[in-house]
Amino acid sequence: MVTIYHNPKCGTSRNTLALIRNAGIEPTVIEYLKTPPARETLVQLIAATGKPVRDIMRSKEAVFTELGLDNPELTDDALVDAMLATPILINRPIVVTPLGTRLCRPSEEVLDLLPAPQQGAFTKEDGEVVIDAEGRRVAR
Repeated sequence: MVTIYHNPKCGTSRNTLALIRNAGIEPTVIEYLKTPPARETLVQLIAATGKPVRDIMRSKEAVFTELGLDNPELTDDALVDAMLATPILINRPIVVTPLGTRLCRPSEEVLDLLPAPQQGAFTKEDGEVVIDAEGRRVAR
């Protein structure tokens, strides 16, 4: 019931996956760099987030600039084509649950999507405490 489009080399993606598991959920994990989504799937994911296509792109990747993807005249179709051709341009992690679809940056964004509560304490890789011992979200 929960799917994460995941890059195991990304700390935010790893933290998001760990928060899902901290809720007692074992999600379907799609390593999108190994198994990129089909065009129709990517377009549906982007639409489901409610964000513009550009917001789902990793503009910090060197290839973004190399390909001239910062050109405001490029259409959404051209941007989707670029993400399909170069999947590292797809921002991550994208999480799909019965409660919605979201780009989970920061990783705590996933908490609003999970159909189950956190089951215990959680600390992000950088040491930031997100969930206390009782499974409650720590105020920011």
